[in-house]
Amino acid sequence: MLKIRLQRVGRINSPSYRVIVTEHTRGPKTGNFVERVGSYNPKTKEKSLNADRIKYWLSVGAKPSDTMHNMLITAGILTGKKINVLP
Repeated sequence: MLKIRLQRVGRINSPSYRVIVTEHTRGPKTGNFVERVGSYNPKTKEKSLNADRIKYWLSVGAKPSDTMHNMLITAGILTGKKINVLP
């Protein structure tokens, strides 16, 4: 099963994330991903998402992680309610 998730990149104390499509059994740090579909910088709140490719992967059967689900709803790519990701 494919997942749309965040992959952390960047230096210590300066996080930056890639939005990737990967197999759910692979860890996000391995570097083996199917496609990179965007990026997110939490310090500047800058998001760049490729909406066409994300919609394609969702139509093929990829499931977003909970955080990505909330981010896609905020960006207007998905509709629905947000998921509480706090424990």
